[in-house]
Amino acid sequence: MLTRLPLVVILALAVVADPGAAQPRDVLVSAAVSLTEALQRIAPLYEAQSGEKVVLNLGASNILARQIRGGARVDVFVSADEAQMDLVAADIVPGTRVELLSNQLAIAVPDDRAGTIRSPRDLVDAAVRRVAIGDPAAVPAGVYAQRYLERAGLWTQLQPKLAPSGSVRLALAAVENGAADAAIVYRTDVASASRVRTAFVVPVADGPRIVYPAAALRTGPNPDGARRFLAFLQTPAAGEVFAKAGFTTLR
Repeated sequence: MLTRLPLVVILALAVVADPGAAQPRDVLVSAAVSLTEALQRIAPLYEAQSGEKVVLNLGASNILARQIRGGARVDVFVSADEAQMDLVAADIVPGTRVELLSNQLAIAVPDDRAGTIRSPRDLVDAAVRRVAIGDPAAVPAGVYAQRYLERAGLWTQLQPKLAPSGSVRLALAAVENGAADAAIVYRTDVASASRVRTAFVVPVADGPRIVYPAAALRTGPNPDGARRFLAFLQTPAAGEVFAKAGFTTLR
């Protein structure tokens, strides 16, 4: 004889039979590599609050934008400049794009030569053979560096010494491994590196306006999670982490 099960039991058994229905979904986040340390600290805070897992894809913003345009599934994109965010404008969920953070440029040198450069004009000195920067043709940090050097009247003089790199972290690594005598990077990157020191920080008034925009994307598999994580990035808890890493919050 068959026993009729109560409806609540039937529903419970259905959830057990489909574990995925009861489990939170991942939030897929593509973000500028200069945000690595900050987001690695923020992700666990969000996970503890939401129960969702944050999957970080960190890299040069131009490469991340290219991946998104190529069909990559991404819930949230945080770019190091507005130009790369503009490239994926068609994929942005309307009303979600925000100016999240700002940063400053800095000149990094090997830690045993911290006193050799006191201003950008010292980069022209013959003792400085190579200056690493992000590739101005694509990498946001390189674009910012070119704008700053042009404004300072140093771009033409320094061009023979410049060594473009595929990302701001690669430019910094060139100083770490001795391939360059100096690098123009974000000040936040120098704080996370070893064997390098900050020789000069570009004052906000003298440098280009650096903006890290963030947005939820249509291509992501977790639209609700995208909105929640994007909102969390604008909370005081996340802002405190960003500030400790050297970023200026804009929200």
